[in-house]
Amino acid sequence: MIDGSPYQGYLYAYPHKTAYRPLRPRPALRDVWAAEPTDALMLYLHLPFCEMRCGFCNLFTRANPPAEQVRAYLDQLRRQAARVGGALGGRPGIARIAVGGGTPTYLTAGELTEMFGILADFGAPLGAVPTAVETSPATATADRIAVLAEHGTTRVSIGVQSFLDGEAHAAGRPQKRAEVDRALATIRAHDIPELNLDLIYGIGGQTARTWAYSLDAALAWRPEEIFLYPLYVRPLTGLGRRILPLSAPTGPVPAAGGEPAGTGTAGGEPAGIGTAGTGPVGAAGGDPWDTQRLALYRQGRDHLRAAGYRQLSMRHFRRADLPDDDAPDYSCQDDGMVGLGCGARSYTADLHYSFDYAVGIGQVRAIIDDYLRRPAADFDHAEVGFRLDGTEKRRRWLVKSLLRAEGFDPAGYRDRFGADPGDDFPQLDTLAVRGWLRREADRLTLTDAGLERSDAIGPWLVSGPVRAAMAEHVPR
Repeated sequence: MIDGSPYQGYLYAYPHKTAYRPLRPRPALRDVWAAEPTDALMLYLHLPFCEMRCGFCNLFTRANPPAEQVRAYLDQLRRQAARVGGALGGRPGIARIAVGGGTPTYLTAGELTEMFGILADFGAPLGAVPTAVETSPATATADRIAVLAEHGTTRVSIGVQSFLDGEAHAAGRPQKRAEVDRALATIRAHDIPELNLDLIYGIGGQTARTWAYSLDAALAWRPEEIFLYPLYVRPLTGLGRRILPLSAPTGPVPAAGGEPAGTGTAGGEPAGIGTAGTGPVGAAGGDPWDTQRLALYRQGRDHLRAAGYRQLSMRHFRRADLPDDDAPDYSCQDDGMVGLGCGARSYTADLHYSFDYAVGIGQVRAIIDDYLRRPAADFDHAEVGFRLDGTEKRRRWLVKSLLRAEGFDPAGYRDRFGADPGDDFPQLDTLAVRGWLRREADRLTLTDAGLERSDAIGPWLVSGPVRAAMAEHVPR
């Protein structure tokens, strides 16, 4: 597995939500949080609505819901927030706030104002802690972005994916370059300190030249952060439903509006695309799509470094001239997260929990409908989740630390767990032998060769029990 495809899965959380199972009996949130520190929590609010479902998206979201459902969702969100806040003892300490989805700015300006009111009533110190909100080119309108700024949003993240219309369309994201530029200008015109742009590489027909064009177009806006995502095609997504394993794309590539002169953009799809992200698709250098993605990743990494960006993870780049974050300390390895909304996760030291999860359109709608029908008392309990024993806690800490460019301090691991990470995880020697892990200034960090294989190293470090639970999950 470790020597197979470098693109096996994005381990953005551990354990993955597909390892969650119904909790029976459902534990009361008061008991779940009773022994937990609640003075420095991450607060995540989930809005499961978008103006469209992108072809690569496997998030829990519904496109173009009826207005009455959005109204009902905000009403239910307020009920849930009141019950969860009560279970945590009232007005917990919030160190950071993230609002995602879906696309939160699918809400109207008035609905966004109401959403921030729900956060404030929960105890979120709007304007006093880092607050991130996701948006899209179509919904980043002046009235909506003004509401974000008025309520202390410090970071807006926008998924551009490509500055070439044809490439965006090939990734299942129909958009126009003019709309992207308008959205970015709108965000920059408001008092929001940080802009993040998401770009995707590995799109069918994408070349080094078209990739450089999108990178330069992004850099022209001087974003504080840029995320570079490899394209994955997962079950039940738009691309996953229409694409079977194909041979390498051949034939002419249609022109796309806004492309640089003399280049083509996406037409066919790359090889090996059928179920990427669910398992190995071939050794690096052997599968054409792997070869394409790895080359484009390296190009993007080097391009951003040369432009003055620090690499924080395989995906995450931040402008090197920015001051260090002076916000309250928060570490996802150590601190808890409380989620609001039917697609939000919550983390304690012992239990990760959420509501049910699906990707397919019908199942997503059913889960949202179920959330809206629930009596308020239902929000006093955890619904589905995964209990972490001592071994899984150690593994989560390692994975969440190791996949960051800064790595981790083995002494900190020993202080926390009373053991040496090399004894608990002999796999670290495997990484070192391959030249993917180094000890530097009393820290263990991935080398460039290791960072670029984060999407193989992360899944490789998943425990046997979690892997088995994920394998039993039936996509729906």
